[in-house]
Amino acid sequence: MTASSGPAAQTAAPTADSDIREVSVGQLLGDVTRDLSTLMRQEVELAKAEVKAEVAKAGKGAGMLGGAGFAGYMVVLFLSFALWWGLANAMDVGWAALIVAVVWAAIGAVLFVVGRGTLRKVNPKPERTVETVREVPGAFKSQ
Repeated sequence: MTASSGPAAQTAAPTADSDIREVSVGQLLGDVTRDLSTLMRQEVELAKAEVKAEVAKAGKGAGMLGGAGFAGYMVVLFLSFALWWGLANAMDVGWAALIVAVVWAAIGAVLFVVGRGTLRKVNPKPERTVETVREVPGAFKSQ
């Protein structure tokens, strides 16, 4: 027996040197299925690695934005105190505090209305992804 004959040669995938006519349709379909399965696993692993890296970067960025938000809050707080004390030079301290509180209430109301309007426009369904997933089975059908 030669190295290319026998049961092992019949189950091996065709090489560039072998004649494809010697391989059964079942074996070809098995090879295609195995290759597609391997490709899908590799793509999923690649996507997981990419997402993990991006989530780490996003986490660092979110932490920094959180710190900046807290710093901004402190600035606004102390500017509010300064405004309150500044107004207290021209009027009673209670009225000055009330004016600062009303200004902040107006700012809060505007931010609430704008934020609510923005959230009403959000569509949580990933439309493009749903559409492309619907097209995938059609790609495997013969035309």
